Amino acid sequence: MTAATAGPSATDRPSTTHGPPATDKPPATGGSSATDKPPATDKPPATDGAPVFDCRADFADELAVLARADDRIVAVCNDSVGSSNLAAFREEFPDRLINVGIAEQDLVGVSAGLANAGFVPFASAAAPFLTGRALEQIKADVAYSHRHVVLCGQSPGLAYGELGPTHHGIEDLSWMRAVPGLEIIVPADPAQTRAAVRRAAASGRPTYLRVPRFKVPAVTPDDAPFEPGRAVRLADGTDVTVVAVGTMVSRALDAAALLARDGISARVLNTAFVEPLDEEAVVAAARETGAVVTAEEGLLSGGLGAAVARVVAEHHPVPVRMLGVPSFAPTGGAAFLLDHFGLTAAGIADAAREALGRA
Repeated sequence: MTAATAGPSATDRPSTTHGPPATDKPPATGGSSATDKPPATDKPPATDGAPVFDCRADFADELAVLARADDRIVAVCNDSVGSSNLAAFREEFPDRLINVGIAEQDLVGVSAGLANAGFVPFASAAAPFLTGRALEQIKADVAYSHRHVVLCGQSPGLAYGELGPTHHGIEDLSWMRAVPGLEIIVPADPAQTRAAVRRAAASGRPTYLRVPRFKVPAVTPDDAPFEPGRAVRLADGTDVTVVAVGTMVSRALDAAALLARDGISARVLNTAFVEPLDEEAVVAAARETGAVVTAEEGLLSGGLGAAVARVVAEHHPVPVRMLGVPSFAPTGGAAFLLDHFGLTAAGIADAAREALGRA
C-alpha cells in the first residue's frame, strides 16, 4: 500500500514555529523500509545533543496547510485550543474550528456527524480524556460506523507528569487497539507528524493520531517511507532488535549507540503505524537478530509490546523484553517518570542486554 497524501506537501509552506520544514535534512540515520537490507555500519546513529522540536506545532501547521487547500478540513476541540496549538488555525479559519467545551463524548459525536455530512474533522483533545471519556462514541459512532474522523490524542503518555495518574495518557494505545477498524499512528518526530496529518486527512478511514508533547529530535531520513503496515529501519544490527514508537524512537537510537560501545549490534525499528503493524519486519527481526525489545511511552498491557509479542510468539518465538508502564504511574515530573520506568537510552540498553542473556 502506498502512502496517501492530501493537499500540498509540507515543503509548500514550511513551519514558522518549532518544527523544521520538510526540506531541512534530519540527522543521517540510514533509514529504509524495515524489510530492506541496508549495509551495516560500524556504529548506529545517536541523537544525543541534536536539536529538539515540539511536534504539536508541526501538527497544527500541517493541518492549516491542508485546510487552505481543502474546505472540508475542520478542527473540533474540547476547550483545548491552546494545548492543541490551534490558536492560529482558529484565527485563520474562525468558522472551521468548533469548540464543544469540556465534553469529550460530544466532541467525538459532533465529529462523527461532521464526517457524515462530508467534512474531514480532526477531533483534538488530551489523549487520556479523548480516549477514556469518549471510548463508546469512538467505538460506535466512528469505528463501527466507519466515519472518516481523525482522533488526535494530544500530550499522551507521561507528559502531564505532576498532574498524576488521572492525567497520564498511558492507556490510549491499549484502548484504541481494542477497537476494530482504527488506524493508529504514533509519529516519532516533526517529519512523521506532518506525514501522519496528511495520511489521516486523505485515508478516508477512522484514525487515531497520537501527538507527542515531549520535544524530540528529527530522526526520519528524507527518503523514509510512511505507509500503513510499514516500519522504518533506522539502524541495522544483528544481535538484538529494538522496536520503538513515538518519543521512544530517539532514545532507542541512543541505546543502540550505547550498546555498540559494548560490541552489541542493535537494529532499531520505528513502527509509526501501530495498527496495522509491520508484521513482516517484526518476524524478520526476530529471525535475524534472535532477541527483541519493545519501547513505548504507554501501558504494557495491550500496547505496542503486546502487538509485537503476539507476532513473535506466533511466527518465530525468541526472547522479548517489553519496556513501558506496568500500572498506574506515580505522581512526579515527566523526566523522573521516564527514568523510573526505564524509558531512557540506558534503560533500553539494559533491557537489550537482558533479552540477550535469555537468547
